[in-house]
Amino acid sequence: MTLRVSWTPTPFDVVRQALQLASVGRKDTLYDLGCGTGRVLLIAIKEFGAKKAIGYESSKERCDLALRRVNREHLRDKISIMNRDLLHADLAEASVIFLYLSDKGNRLLRNKFERECKGGVRVVSHRFKMDPWPIIGTCGEEYTFQTYLYKIPAR
Repeated sequence: MTLRVSWTPTPFDVVRQALQLASVGRKDTLYDLGCGTGRVLLIAIKEFGAKKAIGYESSKERCDLALRRVNREHLRDKISIMNRDLLHADLAEASVIFLYLSDKGNRLLRNKFERECKGGVRVVSHRFKMDPWPIIGTCGEEYTFQTYLYKIPAR
């Protein structure tokens, strides 16, 4: 199965609010599933000091653009971008996961997260909820730029 969602870049201010909501810091490895052109990855490293950032992007064109940006910023040692379907992401290192997908995408990933991630991994989802997980924080404007914070339950 492949997850396809239309790409809409997350506004820069929303990215910053979401990463602040998730308390991203120097010990974190952040994953952006559907990373587009890499803005979340770059902001996590450059502005929040994340240890590492890993993106998955199915579009070859967007993946190539993101890699050019990473190279231009000399951040290849801190940012990896995979041109692969996010449903096949290896989430072993994740401490924070960023999403801007769809209701369907979040449903599919919620099950993957519960199977593969350590309990306590923070999930930040822009616009779409991870029901039935309890929301532990929100930021942004309701209905348009609402972002939700979750913690993956322990197994």
